[in-house]
Amino acid sequence: MEHMHGRSFLKLLDFSPAEIAGLLDLAADLKAKKKAGVPHRLYEGKNIALIFEKTSTRTRCAFEVAAADLGMHAVYLDPKSSQMGKKESIADTARVLGRMFDGIEYRGYGQEIVETLAEFAGVPVWNGLTNEFHPTQILADFLTIREHFGSLKGRKLVYLGDARYNMGNSLMVGCAKMGLEFTACAPAAYFPDPALVNTCRLIADYTGASLRFETDPVSAVKGADVLYTDVWVSMGEPEEVWEERIRDLSPYRVTKALMDEAGSQCRFLHCLPSFHDLDTEIGNEIFEKYGIPCMEVTDEVFNGPQSIVFDEAENRMHTIKAVMAATLRP
Repeated sequence: MEHMHGRSFLKLLDFSPAEIAGLLDLAADLKAKKKAGVPHRLYEGKNIALIFEKTSTRTRCAFEVAAADLGMHAVYLDPKSSQMGKKESIADTARVLGRMFDGIEYRGYGQEIVETLAEFAGVPVWNGLTNEFHPTQILADFLTIREHFGSLKGRKLVYLGDARYNMGNSLMVGCAKMGLEFTACAPAAYFPDPALVNTCRLIADYTGASLRFETDPVSAVKGADVLYTDVWVSMGEPEEVWEERIRDLSPYRVTKALMDEAGSQCRFLHCLPSFHDLDTEIGNEIFEKYGIPCMEVTDEVFNGPQSIVFDEAENRMHTIKAVMAATLRP
């Protein structure tokens, strides 16, 4: 994948279906090497910066372990460790870091921030999550689906919940690119941006994908291969929106009954973290305030035999490793 050296990985819209498939193939190869104990220190001596304006478990660990496996050194910049956007402009920060590092990861807020970093850094920039897109997560999701079903094209994926932000957007784009049947199931006010929907429809016309938007969960999940959901309130959103989201999105909770409507072939995915029980501070706070023991998915589904969320979580590391391996300059 030499043609990708030096490119940034900001959103899946920037990549062709063949390039996305190539990244998945590379991830599968690197995963096999790691499982077999075969060293793959392809970038010995390289250094990367990890900018986290939003904290994370999976994304940070995936980048750091993947970097180490590739022979690189990673420097983590937490929300208090950088002056980016405060005392120094994003463009100036990019120019500085680009002189010191061979690649830069950004996890934070607006997509325009990671796009500006990529414009001025002079080295590959990778999107670890923005408000609008989460492309490394989709690669992990698709590798997991491919491992369990053997292929992507024609598979039916239903996303339930708030489809207006990074996960709904990115799954829709990814499904359009790779020829899946994508359904967003939510109240109509929670559907993705119409302009992005139109863009994805044009892509789907070329790839054979399909896009549907449903408000009835039972109708939406019939025959689905994958039910996918995410937390109802994202990082950075005010606490006041919990009551509204619980009211509007509770009918879209993934339950055993809904999995049964989909069929025994269906698998459950979630990008994590998940509020499926009362073993978190937030879960307990919500239970005390609203009396519900779970939110977007029941514990029965999350820990049930159709759940492949931990295969999915592991694949964050393998797919992120593939992105870095494909885009870093030798």
